[in-house]
Amino acid sequence: MTRPVLLLLAAWCACATPALAEVRELPTPAAAGSLGPHLNVAPDGRVMLSWIERLGAGRSALRFSVLEDGGWTAPLTIAEGRDWFVNWADFPSLVALDDGSLAAHWLERSGPGTYAYDVRIAQSRDGGRTWSQPVTPHRDGTPTEHGFVSLFSRAGGGLEAVWLDGRETSPGAGEHDHGGGAMTLRYAAIGPDGSLGREALLDPRVCDCCQTGAAVTADGPLVVYRDRSAEEIRDVAAVRLRDGRWTEPQPVGADGWRIEGCPVNGPAVAARGRLAAVAWFTAAGRRPQVHVAFSTDGGNRFGSALDIDDGNPAGYVDAVLLDDGSVVVSWVESTEPGSSLRIRRAWADGRRGPSVSVLPAGAPLANGFPRMVRAGGRLVFAWTAEGVRTAVLPVPR
Repeated sequence: MTRPVLLLLAAWCACATPALAEVRELPTPAAAGSLGPHLNVAPDGRVMLSWIERLGAGRSALRFSVLEDGGWTAPLTIAEGRDWFVNWADFPSLVALDDGSLAAHWLERSGPGTYAYDVRIAQSRDGGRTWSQPVTPHRDGTPTEHGFVSLFSRAGGGLEAVWLDGRETSPGAGEHDHGGGAMTLRYAAIGPDGSLGREALLDPRVCDCCQTGAAVTADGPLVVYRDRSAEEIRDVAAVRLRDGRWTEPQPVGADGWRIEGCPVNGPAVAARGRLAAVAWFTAAGRRPQVHVAFSTDGGNRFGSALDIDDGNPAGYVDAVLLDDGSVVVSWVESTEPGSSLRIRRAWADGRRGPSVSVLPAGAPLANGFPRMVRAGGRLVFAWTAEGVRTAVLPVPR
């Protein structure tokens, strides 16, 4: 059993008198060596954790558990198979849709190239006990990279997906050079029966292997990702679905980060009503920073970026909104003797709370992307360290 971690933390408000809160680690049913945790909150407030387990002989399984009565339930298996693409940065997900159904994605190899793999998506209408036959949202059939997926619920029910699509790159490329063409950002809707709606090209040239993020505002879906200009400027951009059409990409923050290769460090977005917050990492001017920016009009316009980090961030961000309109951003800070998982609360008027160490420097934190969700009066965290681990922290609503 995982030893509980108890840490005293500073207040969540930007006031002078701090209160104390406690981070408590929750043992998970994930096997030793598991990886790729993902968290999602269902419409009824339940928190779901998914992860990958390696079964040996080239087989892998995608499993999930639900947080109930202060602990994780016995895991259920979504899918398992041979020759999956299992990677620290491009990991599967599980989401609960507005109609009560579940949807999950994972990645399967499509050819001999290192980065030749396809997206596979399945749905469940009985709480995850049984799953549909998986479908592939992209229909190009090329042995190229397809991944970094964001799944989200269509208004009124139904599933939508965005992903990075390498059909314009070199088929079967063994390295991440993607010679011959650019990585693209694409979208499709998936019906409850697995039928595929019209595929849409959202951006013809994006960063090769940074995570995408999606949230649904009162005005419709908002998708964020790392763009890529012809001059190799790789700043974060956003597109929105309005009246059945996707808008042209627009920058969230104009950092001007010029980098020849992909930093594998995508943005995160949270939304409620017409309020949205986007968090991201940049190293423009060789200065690593974590930023957050707010929008009060569903992602049409964003305010000035606020600094979030403590001076030497590695990035790997996540973000959640609280009821008062503030945002909590998580990130990994590079420190001695090791990396620290930290969070900070910020407001659109520029106020910032203190930074809080969820995992202090030197605590087990493997190469990967820590995840964070908010459910009621608590934050739930998941990360990889000799397997998937989780913790909870009480926060004001």
